[in-house]
Amino acid sequence: MKRLLFTGILFLQIIPIMGQVYQTADKKASITTIKLFNNLFKALPEGILFGHQDDLAYGLGWEYIPGKSVIQDAVGEYPAMYGWELGDLELDALINLDSVPFKKMTNFIQEGYEKGGIITISWHANNPVTGKNAWDIGGNAVASIIPGGEKHALYKSWLDKVAGFMLGLKNNQGEYIPVIFRPFHEFTGNWFWWCQNVCTPEEYKALWKFTFDYLTNTKQVHHLIYAYNPEKFENEAGYLQYYPGDEYVDIMSFDFYQYGDPSNNSDFENTLDKRLGILTEVAKKHKKLPALAETGFLNIPYAEWFTKKLMKGIGNHQISYIHLWRDGGLVNGNGKYRFAPSQDHFIPVGRDPSFMDFYKLYISNKFIFEKKARDLKLYQ
Repeated sequence: MKRLLFTGILFLQIIPIMGQVYQTADKKASITTIKLFNNLFKALPEGILFGHQDDLAYGLGWEYIPGKSVIQDAVGEYPAMYGWELGDLELDALINLDSVPFKKMTNFIQEGYEKGGIITISWHANNPVTGKNAWDIGGNAVASIIPGGEKHALYKSWLDKVAGFMLGLKNNQGEYIPVIFRPFHEFTGNWFWWCQNVCTPEEYKALWKFTFDYLTNTKQVHHLIYAYNPEKFENEAGYLQYYPGDEYVDIMSFDFYQYGDPSNNSDFENTLDKRLGILTEVAKKHKKLPALAETGFLNIPYAEWFTKKLMKGIGNHQISYIHLWRDGGLVNGNGKYRFAPSQDHFIPVGRDPSFMDFYKLYISNKFIFEKKARDLKLYQ
């Protein structure tokens, strides 16, 4: 009887996995994680999931009001994706570098998941050599933390804390909540300690592979979907220069923000169109999800940016999601710098001149917000 029962349970566990089309990089990924990954592929023709950083935590003039959301305030509906940040977790801090307490973040993640939303987490880890923040590029940091480096043991202790946080993310049934994990992003820039100006492709790949293997095999964290995320690139070879391999990546993405005055040129939408073309082709070849992991225009001084720049650049490219940065930024209060709240924003609210243009994006049916995401049953 016990043997039959065990066989039945095993059979039930195998059924969803046998039906999958796309294999997660983690071969032991939880069934819910595998379902989400495959359902995100199925959802590609349905539209683009719309995400926002720290959406439930704070906005312009408010923070930590239960049920409040920047996106919901703007259009009457929650986003389909919620972004969060682990920076300073490695220092045993109680709050992250955006001033969100980690306990509150866990609750917000559970709340977003219960709404049917997708969770994505970045990690602006401090420089392990200099002790300064992620934007300090001194000390050959990557070389120091990969296997054989003098700070390797320190880095493993940091990953222990990341694993502990991830393993604390459970739904009401006690199941792990899948997370799109996006470490060491924008590496084709020159502003982080893991960027190309201070890190070779071989070193970056070693860092990525060790991080994946340690979290997956040593710490047994099996609910992460790994997102590879450069910033600028001009061709497929450039995009793949630091790529650690298909067995370590689930999502191919990039970050691209608007800068300058877009009213007198088409640079943003033309570059976005070009890079999305490269991305979607390479992602298709490697059977990975394509995504625009960060985008936006700080304070949106061009009132028609969402339709005439962002949407025009996206065009008919089929990508899984776009994610806009937080409403709030670095402010000085009582002599201490913190990140929330301020008047800096990427989503328009109230009487912002770009509000109606953002609303046109919302009603275009090109993007997926909470209700459609929930109807798609991405976790089932």
